[in-house]
Amino acid sequence: MRGLRSLIVGLLLAFFSTAFGLYFPPHVEQLPTITAQTSGSLIALPYDENFLFKCDAKGNPRPTYRWTKDGMDFDSHKDSRLIIEESSGTFLLPNTKEKTKYQGKYRCYASNKLGTAISEESEFIVPMVPKFPKEKTEPVVVTEGDSVVLECNPPQGIPPWQLYWMTNDLRHIEQNERVSMGLNGNLYFSNTLVSDSRDDYCCFASFSRIRTIVQKPRLVLRVKPNAQQKLNKKRKPSILVPSSHSTTYIKKGEELELECIAEGLPTPGVEWIKMLENLPTRTQIKNYGKLLTISNVTDQVEGTYMCKAKNDLGEAEHHFQVVVEEPPSWQEEPVKSQLAEIGSDIHIKCSARGKPQPTITWKRNGQPLDDFPSTNYKVLDDRIIILRAEQRDTAVYQCEASNRHGTLLVNANVLVMNHPPLILTQNYLEYATMLGKSVIMDCRVFSSPPATINWRREDPEGSLDGERYSLLKNGSLQIHKVEMEDMGQYKCLANSSEGTMSLTTELFIKDSTRIVEPPQDMKVKRGSMAELECQVECDPTLRRELEILWMKDGMNILSNFSEGYFTDDGILQIVNVSHSDQGNYTCVVRTSLDQDTASAYITVLDVPAPPVQLTLSELKDRSVRLQWVAASDHNSPITEFIIQYEENHWEPEKWKEIIRVAGSQFSAPLTLYGHINYQFRVIAVNAIGRSHPSMPSKRYKTPPCAPDRNPENIKIEGHLPHQMDISWEPLLPVEHNGPGLEYKLSYRLLGVEDSWKEQMMKRHSFVVRDTQTFVPYEVKIQAFNSHGWAPEPRVVTGYSGEDLPLAAPEDISVEVLNSTLLRVSWSPVPQTALRGHLGGYTVHWWQTQSLLNSKRIPSERQSLTIPGNRSHTMVPGLKPFSEYTAVPSLSQLHREQPPILRATNFQKDSITLVWAPPHETNGFLTGYLLQYQTVNETLGELKSVNINAPDTTQWVLRDLQDDNWYKFYLSACTQVGCGSAISEEGGTISEALSSKHLVASQEWFVAIMCAVALLTLLVLIGCFVLKNKFGKYAVKEKEETPADPEAQAMGEESPCEYSDNDEKPLKSSQQLFTDIKEDDSSEDSSTMSEDDGSEFDEDGSFIGEYSGFKRRVSTEVNGHPP
Repeated sequence: MRGLRSLIVGLLLAFFSTAFGLYFPPHVEQLPTITAQTSGSLIALPYDENFLFKCDAKGNPRPTYRWTKDGMDFDSHKDSRLIIEESSGTFLLPNTKEKTKYQGKYRCYASNKLGTAISEESEFIVPMVPKFPKEKTEPVVVTEGDSVVLECNPPQGIPPWQLYWMTNDLRHIEQNERVSMGLNGNLYFSNTLVSDSRDDYCCFASFSRIRTIVQKPRLVLRVKPNAQQKLNKKRKPSILVPSSHSTTYIKKGEELELECIAEGLPTPGVEWIKMLENLPTRTQIKNYGKLLTISNVTDQVEGTYMCKAKNDLGEAEHHFQVVVEEPPSWQEEPVKSQLAEIGSDIHIKCSARGKPQPTITWKRNGQPLDDFPSTNYKVLDDRIIILRAEQRDTAVYQCEASNRHGTLLVNANVLVMNHPPLILTQNYLEYATMLGKSVIMDCRVFSSPPATINWRREDPEGSLDGERYSLLKNGSLQIHKVEMEDMGQYKCLANSSEGTMSLTTELFIKDSTRIVEPPQDMKVKRGSMAELECQVECDPTLRRELEILWMKDGMNILSNFSEGYFTDDGILQIVNVSHSDQGNYTCVVRTSLDQDTASAYITVLDVPAPPVQLTLSELKDRSVRLQWVAASDHNSPITEFIIQYEENHWEPEKWKEIIRVAGSQFSAPLTLYGHINYQFRVIAVNAIGRSHPSMPSKRYKTPPCAPDRNPENIKIEGHLPHQMDISWEPLLPVEHNGPGLEYKLSYRLLGVEDSWKEQMMKRHSFVVRDTQTFVPYEVKIQAFNSHGWAPEPRVVTGYSGEDLPLAAPEDISVEVLNSTLLRVSWSPVPQTALRGHLGGYTVHWWQTQSLLNSKRIPSERQSLTIPGNRSHTMVPGLKPFSEYTAVPSLSQLHREQPPILRATNFQKDSITLVWAPPHETNGFLTGYLLQYQTVNETLGELKSVNINAPDTTQWVLRDLQDDNWYKFYLSACTQVGCGSAISEEGGTISEALSSKHLVASQEWFVAIMCAVALLTLLVLIGCFVLKNKFGKYAVKEKEETPADPEAQAMGEESPCEYSDNDEKPLKSSQQLFTDIKEDDSSEDSSTMSEDDGSEFDEDGSFIGEYSGFKRRVSTEVNGHPP
């Protein structure tokens, strides 16, 4: 291949063809070219405001316009009714009454001094309002069995139109195989019945484009009965439509309609066939078999069709010849603009096809070519040859191809001139590209005759040889796979017989644009934020024009997704990620020269979608299998399914878990309770969390049966000396397994009684009264309902109520270990004298006098409780050289309760509780614990109220449910804890009764308060008497009793060595305690030891426990275990 530097390439005018578009410099004269026009039919519809006749053209000089109507000149400027557009040939015709006179065929002519272009012909149609002619019709009279045709003869109008037959009261005439309407609107009766007689057959024609419906005067049909019906008028079929052999011409793409209506008796049936082949695939049979249609016909539809009408007496046939034709179309698109040099030969080709074959007509500047006699024209069917063209041959040549289905028109501009080369590309353009890319440097030239073009390297000079260099048809130079040495200046030279022109350009090589840190695939939770990063390097000179775009699944994010996306310097942020944000994200970085891309996929994680299609199978009395279909796991595998149930009797609309299965299971067997109306739902679980629950399954009700189990957690407590409180955890409502649930309580003395004492009850507690003190009992509880007993219950053992011990500790001895520590020992109380569970021992001590000055000190009593059955303890923290008195006593687990609790003032949503404080507080009273629950057919949730004011003796419970029965439990509390509870019951009233009970409740409340005041006074008097007899010692709380007094004592006296097993006193110890014998201290000690009402409780307070007060109020629940 020769180098382009020395190669001269002659470019023909092919690059001025329509493929590239013929461009004329502004100073070069040009022929007119139509750019916009009105074509086809323009129908003047009554609701249009005006009608547009459009005609725009370009050319140099600017074209002028004129119109013809029906081949005659039509001057739009002389008609004041028309609205003229001054800059074009367009005008508007207002919708007035005079528009009818403007009907006709219009054509626009655009002319300048070089020639004339013409528009396609358009027809302006003013439709008339269609009307049926006024005519007087005679009744149509036929004999039953005859055929008849009621003619419609609709008026002509603008298509589309619709025809139908109705009665005067606008009811459609029923059509069927016997009676039907033809395409022409006529109503055909293959044979008649007497019932066809009517005097109001009306044909209607609807014209939708002009919004008009017209009606033909009614027709009267009289059908006379056949007097000789037995002879009958049966006849074989004959064809009514069409009446003779016909050929149908159909344009390609339209819908073919072939109609075949026959008469006969009995009513004939019609069938269709295509001769020698099957019916086309798009064939449809309509109108009860009488109409064959084929949409969008093609050449394959052409052929012979036959309809055959048959009944019992014979058949009739009709043949249709179908010919498919087509309007003209260009076989080869004509060249619409040609530039030729003077003296050359010009070929104008106009090749069209169609069926029938189109006729070609030639014009020059809108006039028949025959009007221009010339010796240099040759017309050869579909082309014109202009020999040795001269400048006067410049013109617009028109070619029209026509057949009965339409006309094609083309304007071919032929410009004959000579012009020196004119380079249209701007001089000194700079081009830039990347290494390895391709670049095209333009050199577009206008010239007549055509110029020859070559390229050469200027600075630095170099060869353009090789396959990397190509000269394109339009004169441009293309360099493939650019190298660094390609950078520099290039020159384009255009040369013809009319002159020479050159162009200089410069090529620069830039660094490639590339992504150095591409975005990475990531998984994010729905609702969180995702961030993708895309870092770029590019040529410094291109930094300003660098553009970073983000695409999601091929669509620009900023253009197509408005919310939730933010971009900044190569970073894409997605806030509040949703499922729709999942997809492939592409970072596109680009400059005017190149681009680079990188992609990452975002996977959105979420809780699973709810399972679907819940079904129940294997239905049994006490079990069922639940099946479901897992929905989307939202990109996190399902680990398990949670099956929940709801029943509509005990706790409607409250869902509870029944079982969990692995995420690979899609069914589960469910064990059910009896007499429950179940429905189920499923929750899917993955690493993100739980799905929403599925839609519930259908309900399934199990039959009733006996209870499956007996109550558990049986508690046997003795709150009072001669009674035993038994309580248990009742069966859950769903465990009843049937109606009428009760409990059989059986109890007997352990080892003494053989027979059981039994009680049937619905509650879950019972008090056995008049028992012996602290004796063992055997107890069992069995559930029962109306369908039977639960299995045999297990037997539990417990004790009846405790009483005061019969003896106090004896053989008390005191050993001084050092100046602040002593050891107190005693003999334990025998088991037979305890009459209850041993809680431990309490040592009380107080300082009687200081030996420094022999001054007696007021008693400041302290105590220490030692749990378990121990016989000694250490008393630390004493004052040196002082005299003390120490007394041990028994400590039981029993605590006091309030002596009385009453519920009063029952309202719709509140109840007032009133109580008296406990007789013995066993320490400092800190408040009360009030608990309550509903006790209707089932036990409700146990709720608690902490009352922190110790002097409170009444409380109003609010926000209760109306018309419900409640049980209340009240416990007194010290710093150590709360004692046993006293119980009471009461109920709210319904709203209707609340006003009636108001007065009664107030009176009852006053009475209760008076009783409480009287009882409190009696208690105070009793306490005063007891104090004078026994209460010689003040009660003082020991606030900081160490948990391990022995360890503390050893810590305080580090120089002293002491062992619990070493009973010898330390050498340094002094006898600070006098012997407890007959002096005052001994008397006090003896009194305290013998006093049954003295005790130090576990919180360190000295109380009179053994006061002998006998409680009569039942304490059924919430007591401390023995």
